[in-house]
Amino acid sequence: MMMSDWRSRVLRPVRRNAAPASRRREPSPEESMDPRGHRPAHPAEGQVVDAALYRDGKRIDTPATPDRVRARLRRREPGTMGWLGLFQPDEAHLSALGREFGLHELAIEDAVVAHQRPKLERYGDTLFVVLRAARYDDAAEQVEFGEIHLFTGPDFVLTVRHGNAPPLHPVRERMEADPGLLARGPEAVLYAVLDHVVDGYAPVIAGLQNDIDEIETQVFGGDPGVSRRIYELSREVIEFQRATRPLLAMLDGLTAGFAKYGTEEELQRYLRDVADHATTVAERVDGFRQMLADILTVNATLVSQAQNEEIKHMTEASLAQNEEIKKISSWAAILFAPTLIGTVYGMNFEAPGMPELRWAYGYPFALGLMMLTCLSLYAIFKRRNWL
Repeated sequence: MMMSDWRSRVLRPVRRNAAPASRRREPSPEESMDPRGHRPAHPAEGQVVDAALYRDGKRIDTPATPDRVRARLRRREPGTMGWLGLFQPDEAHLSALGREFGLHELAIEDAVVAHQRPKLERYGDTLFVVLRAARYDDAAEQVEFGEIHLFTGPDFVLTVRHGNAPPLHPVRERMEADPGLLARGPEAVLYAVLDHVVDGYAPVIAGLQNDIDEIETQVFGGDPGVSRRIYELSREVIEFQRATRPLLAMLDGLTAGFAKYGTEEELQRYLRDVADHATTVAERVDGFRQMLADILTVNATLVSQAQNEEIKHMTEASLAQNEEIKKISSWAAILFAPTLIGTVYGMNFEAPGMPELRWAYGYPFALGLMMLTCLSLYAIFKRRNWL
């Protein structure tokens, strides 16, 4: 039994009777763990971006409200499909749509809360898909993330965007320009949205690669502020990895259900192509993370080497300074000896204990004593390599 089926059978009856609809919903674990907090609610009239009915791949009507879309779908007209695009709907609005289209309340809760990881879940004949879109901001040199949630049923598609998720009107324009592809139904829309999100990763990969190249230049250029940039970029790469890595398992699950759910062969090729691109993106992101770890190690090594070189230079300067001090001190000592002797014999009084003051050889004796003292000190300092 699949986990989603187990959750549907076991948890749904409990949640229905847990609390009245008017009671305020408690914050979900996803919201509690997210430091960004709660997002503000948007007015209901601005939540539906586009609503359309298609038959055989061509738009036949643009209903004003979602309930009119559902009312038209109830006629069971062959080849007819409804596609609703919403942007950050509030809980009441999305719950009303869930009742209108028979969506599972667990999926509704995830779509309201957002902050989800990429995943794919089946609730009966309805498929719920969560995607993490990414966009590279060239001005700020950082990656911005958003979420796209899809509900696909037998004859309808609901797309819900949150945060900085890219608009999906290019996807709608692409599909409307290719009626043959759009006529394949909700799975074709799912493929187009997946392809749009995965293709949107390419500029992010290019931006991150450029940032890493710049960081490498900064590291080997000795920029002292590069460590902070490495750390910030590592956080972005980890966040990007969280957006892309689960996508592979999700696409594998989608691929594994081709035979069971009767996916057309052409759509299978398209979805495999998306899976190949997603694998390439995930591998590049894994490589970025390893490169940043290596760059951080190299930067730490270079910083350590620079510190060692600085310490070495300081030590060499200190040793050179000590040598100079030795020389100065040695010459000062040599010059101090005759000064001391001359000072003693130059006092203006006759001491009874200094007979050499009246000695005929007293002056040569004083000069000799000075010379002998200086030569002795010079020899001592020279032997010690102070001079």
